Amino acid sequence: MLPETIPIESIREEHIESFHKALDMVSRARKYLSFLEAPPLEDVRPFVLDNIENGHPQVVAVVGGAVVGWCDIRRHPRPTAAHCGTLGMGIIPGYREKGLGTRLIRAAIGQARDRGFHRVELHVHADNPRAIALYEKVGFVREGVARDAVRIDGRFVDSIGMAVIIG
Repeated sequence: MLPETIPIESIREEHIESFHKALDMVSRARKYLSFLEAPPLEDVRPFVLDNIENGHPQVVAVVGGAVVGWCDIRRHPRPTAAHCGTLGMGIIPGYREKGLGTRLIRAAIGQARDRGFHRVELHVHADNPRAIALYEKVGFVREGVARDAVRIDGRFVDSIGMAVIIG
């Protein structure tokens, strides 16, 4: 299947187990996310259901019924920051560097715009130049660096804060 033909759709309850597997696969790479493994399925299920029920954008790329990538934006809970959301995303090996990340982010940001978000922010590991380039390509701007913000296997990694204004 060509990357540009991979369907991107809003997450549904039937995607939860497959999303959990994809999250775990990306987490276990120990270099893209702040997770070292996915949280237990019984914790991921309420997260996804809350996204669905409360209008937090979450889109998935699905191949043969399996989630191969996702992008979610969680609205901040405090009224003073409810115009903002935090973006998280991942793509499993074999589907990276094919334009899928751009499509996932644009779909999630489109939903965020439609739902009244004004700002979307994220944190990216400073040693992930492909992700940084992707975020800059879709309009994110670097806002600061948190030094030694992440520690994986005894190694400290800086985290770059980025954001885009969408509405």
